[in-house]
Amino acid sequence: MAKESQYIYNPETSSYDLYVPSSLTKWTRFGIVVLIGLAFFFTYFWLWNGVLKKNTPKTAILERQNKVMLASIAEINERMEDQNAALSELQERDNVVYRSVFGMDEIPQAVRNAGFGGVDRYADLRLFMNADYLITTRNRLDILTKKAYVQSLSFDDIQALSARAGDMANCVPSIYPVVPTKSMQQTSPFGYRSDPINGGAKFHSGIDIGGPTGTDIFCTGDGVVVRVDYNYYGYGIVVDVDHGFGYTTRYGHLLSASVMEGQRVKRGDKVGELGSSGRVTGPHLHYEVIYRGNAVNPWNFFSTDITPEEYKDMIQKSRSRG
Repeated sequence: MAKESQYIYNPETSSYDLYVPSSLTKWTRFGIVVLIGLAFFFTYFWLWNGVLKKNTPKTAILERQNKVMLASIAEINERMEDQNAALSELQERDNVVYRSVFGMDEIPQAVRNAGFGGVDRYADLRLFMNADYLITTRNRLDILTKKAYVQSLSFDDIQALSARAGDMANCVPSIYPVVPTKSMQQTSPFGYRSDPINGGAKFHSGIDIGGPTGTDIFCTGDGVVVRVDYNYYGYGIVVDVDHGFGYTTRYGHLLSASVMEGQRVKRGDKVGELGSSGRVTGPHLHYEVIYRGNAVNPWNFFSTDITPEEYKDMIQKSRSRG
């Protein structure tokens, strides 16, 4: 590039001399201009951000977008809180009502509320601004999703059992184990009582029904015989029937058993005869209802308004059905 030349007046010679600037002088001026521009820019940036606390247009746009995002995440957290409260109520009703009715074990809260451990599931979020907030929200969403999934599986199980509601009605031990005549009376209630042999308070896990030796004892619900045993110091000849849905019944102190282990029985089928085997003071039936591993009061299941004639008719129908 040609150098720019110019004429400069020389007072000593009273003439104009030709002056050609050197390349160094030209680039020096250019550098000074650049430095002044940079100084002006950084001074402006310092005044705008450091003194006036203003953001650049791009930073301001990003901050506005960030505020909108945080507001959206906060709204999502509020909705998850509402959904979690509704799901917790559903879980409680599921454990206490639905699963209980069908004799199913409760789902432990430790299983329903289990989190996620092991591998860092949220490593992709740690590079973002407000990473802790994002990770907490994502974790809550994952837990809520899992809780909903566990609840859906529980409802699937309940739906499958509800299709067998008629079977359950036949399985629940809801009748008296003997023909309800005046000669068959309860001689000992459920709960704490004075031990008839050793004395002192002792929990009685069933009821005792006294009557004539050899009286027929009937199964109180459909099920499978899971135990036929003899215990000299306990219930003597005893029969246990598993009815499913969490229910088991026990018939103790029998004179003899009329069933075998593994045998399927219907409500009204004969399981044995009243006797005085085992540890007793006289002939009677010890009858228990066990629900989900715990002894419960059999009187809560009896249809107390059934007459002896209706009871005998039911037994007859059961025998003809078999």
